[in-house]
Amino acid sequence: MYLVTGGAGFIGSNIVAALSERDDEVVVCDWLHDDERWRNLAKHEISEIIEPETALAWLHRKGDRLRAVVHMGAISATTETNVDLIAARNIRATLELMEWCTGAKVPLIFASSAATYGDGTQGFDDAFTRDALAKLRPLNAYGWSKHVVDRRLARWVEAGATLPPQWVGLKFFNVYGPNEYHKGSMQSVVAKNYSVVRDGQPLRLFRSYRAEYADGGQLRDFIYVRDCVDVVLWLLDNPQVSGLFNLGTGQARSWLDLAKALFAATGRAPAIEFIDMPPTLIEKYQYFTQARMDRLRSAGYQRPFTSLEEGIADYVRHYLAADDPYR
Repeated sequence: MYLVTGGAGFIGSNIVAALSERDDEVVVCDWLHDDERWRNLAKHEISEIIEPETALAWLHRKGDRLRAVVHMGAISATTETNVDLIAARNIRATLELMEWCTGAKVPLIFASSAATYGDGTQGFDDAFTRDALAKLRPLNAYGWSKHVVDRRLARWVEAGATLPPQWVGLKFFNVYGPNEYHKGSMQSVVAKNYSVVRDGQPLRLFRSYRAEYADGGQLRDFIYVRDCVDVVLWLLDNPQVSGLFNLGTGQARSWLDLAKALFAATGRAPAIEFIDMPPTLIEKYQYFTQARMDRLRSAGYQRPFTSLEEGIADYVRHYLAADDPYR
């Protein structure tokens, strides 16, 4: 049996779907609130749904049945300003799970984030040492909260502390794909603009404020959620692998590339307009992200990642354009 925290969310529900599809028993830990995220779970058999505030008590009662904990639960909005809430849900909850998994000898896979890299001036190398992590400067409270956990874990590792039998942190880059519809303004550009493009309207992108990047030429490492799930399943099946790993494709692509792929997938001619960036975003905007992926490859993961064009085409045709867009 697996426990997936944040299991009704975007990445979490895709992991739940994959585990259920291979006939594993899955317990979901999440709040369903009053939106449509229950639909993220509706197609798949799940064993139980528990609320996050009851998770530790549940673990003490039933945790002896677990094969692993997959911890995707977090406040992931980069715009969240309640830092006390972020600290409680992103830092303390993760460290408490780490402590429980250590004592119970249960593997733990948890979500870190590429937001820990800040503006990228220190590169995107997932070297897992205290010195390497100390050089990073996240630009928002969300990225900082993930960074706190990464640094704490690095200290424990260097001190030779007892840890879960498998421990893995995944630094997710720009993930897109089905079941992100509840995320509002935090949805991917693909999800937010599919109906715009389908209805013949122009897709709007931010202008560049750096001479070295043309408008729309800002670069991101976009990864299809299917690939993220494949990595998680591989890790669960390879419990000898532990570490902190980037999870992108290793290939930066431009926003123009993404826009053109979306137009192609919907059968429309490209129509792109550029708009001003909000003043509050200009100083915190990342112009380039690209995951260094050799550490995960060296650990043994060898499957190719989905290209941006293939991923968007699959997302549009099998989900966004379908009567039922949920996985």
